[in-house]
Amino acid sequence: MSFSFGGGLNMGPRGALESHGEGDGTGRVFDRRVTLRLLGYLRPYTRQMLGAFAMMLIVSALTLAIPYLTKIVIDQYITNGDLRGLSRLALLLGGALFGIYLASSAQQYLLTWVGQRILMTLRNQLFDHLQRLSLGYHDTHIVGVTISRVMSDVGVINELLSEGLITLAGDILLLFGIVGVMVSMSPHLALFAFSVVPLMVLMTLWFSRRARIAFRQTRSSTAAVIGDLAEDLSGMRVIQAFAQEGASEERFDKVNSANRDAFVNAMSLSLTFLPGVEFLGILATAVVLWAGGRAVATETLTLGVVVAFISYVGRFFQPIQELSQLYNTLQTAMAGGERVLELLDTIPDVQDQPAAPDMPSIRGEIVLNNVSFAYRGTHTVLHNVDLHIAPGQTIALVGPTGAGKTSIANLIARFYEVTEGNVCIDGVDVRSVNQPSLRQQMGLVPQDPFLFAGAIADNIRFGCPDASEEAVIAAAKAANAHEFISAMPEGYATRVLEGGINLSLGQRQLLCIARAILADPRILILDEATASVDTITEALIQEALARLLKGRTAVVIAHRLSTITNADLICVLEGGHIVERGTHTELLALGGLYRDLYERQFMQNNGFSKASERV
Repeated sequence: MSFSFGGGLNMGPRGALESHGEGDGTGRVFDRRVTLRLLGYLRPYTRQMLGAFAMMLIVSALTLAIPYLTKIVIDQYITNGDLRGLSRLALLLGGALFGIYLASSAQQYLLTWVGQRILMTLRNQLFDHLQRLSLGYHDTHIVGVTISRVMSDVGVINELLSEGLITLAGDILLLFGIVGVMVSMSPHLALFAFSVVPLMVLMTLWFSRRARIAFRQTRSSTAAVIGDLAEDLSGMRVIQAFAQEGASEERFDKVNSANRDAFVNAMSLSLTFLPGVEFLGILATAVVLWAGGRAVATETLTLGVVVAFISYVGRFFQPIQELSQLYNTLQTAMAGGERVLELLDTIPDVQDQPAAPDMPSIRGEIVLNNVSFAYRGTHTVLHNVDLHIAPGQTIALVGPTGAGKTSIANLIARFYEVTEGNVCIDGVDVRSVNQPSLRQQMGLVPQDPFLFAGAIADNIRFGCPDASEEAVIAAAKAANAHEFISAMPEGYATRVLEGGINLSLGQRQLLCIARAILADPRILILDEATASVDTITEALIQEALARLLKGRTAVVIAHRLSTITNADLICVLEGGHIVERGTHTELLALGGLYRDLYERQFMQNNGFSKASERV
């Protein structure tokens, strides 16, 4: 829409906003700062995590006990034909297996319970912070990438915090437990069983170095796919209008193919490593069978010990496989955590002073004192602007594209901070009060009206959520919207679809005017509200705007000069300076830039009308 909250943006080759600070992080597998910050989210759920840890200890202890009980069954009861003892041990084994089932279920329930709450907390924090970030941030960051932060990155962080830490502790405990039990039963056979460990270490080092790069690429390519998809869906009308479906599909295919290749590369590494681990496990089992069989034959070991060793060897390599997968999770979570924390730590460009008071009830006087402004401190768009707007006065800002019209409106609403000078409302510097109390007394009617998905009544009362049904209807009548709303099957309960596609542009604009009327702002900012509607709807909008402007201070960003001929004051901007100011009649008589713009539009409109008559 023409009423923009930003400017001077870094545009890519497609005209898309380029993202800043969206890198893949440091790529470190472990970052102490990030880890400590993320662990803080577990603090409210210490009892549940301790409970899950206790269940993990039970599972690990029973898992270690089962092979040892099997050894006892073979060596003491089967070999000696003790059926009663065999029955007791069989029941004990069954109880151990059932205990593993119960403890595992309880552990999984607790981890899921904690994980979902961490997920909700992180996403709520991100959404709240995104709403507090200045519009300059949203101007320079791709929507799809931001969504990726809130959804994908938070998801992998949750996976690490909830299940990953317990899995890590359980696997390490199980590995040390297996080593301890095997060494206690037969140090000689344990040495044979662990002869493949050096190969495992070399394979793990090889995998970790390549996986670090591969899984960073998967995160980056996934964010690119989400960003491109969000951009194309938002611009679908333009894509279809210029018949560029094929070109868009080709572009999306490129980023999607890059995403596929990144995942194939990462999975290829995993599918090389995991079968390698399985092979080493089978090799270790074969070594145990060979060495243990020889020991049994020479009666230096019992058969039960060899069987227990085979069972332990199988369990020994299972946590190693899990740890390798956990490495991927840790790598991804560190990168995702770094990006999420970076977003949470992003400081808004516009910040209230500590304990900033509320803005007093506004009368409507606006003063710009020697105001200069540069977007992100680099591209200066306003130079030493002085402007006084009396309460209840309607002022129009006109001029060529990029002259600084929107920037003045943005500064009045404090969407950005001035670089030099100050903006005062009723003598109060807008930087000295908190933003909500300021904007609650201001209203905006944009050229491209935005409605939320939901009931028409809810859209009208968006700025005044507690408004009664009668107040909503009164606002709609004042905005000339009641007639078309009442004609709909569900009236005010009619649901507005995403983007307001089930309403015409004029209907959406009338609803935006009704929303502003109900909010009853003291200062109103209007981007040319009739720029893209037919003449009948324009008349309805102009009539509604006349009611809305009555008794209010209004700043009108004018594109069609014929609509602001009755403005109390017209300011003509060029190159960030106010070069002319006066009424419509005064500016025409001056014979400067305003007259040139007005006559150019008049000639274009007159030529269009004559051409229409010829057709």
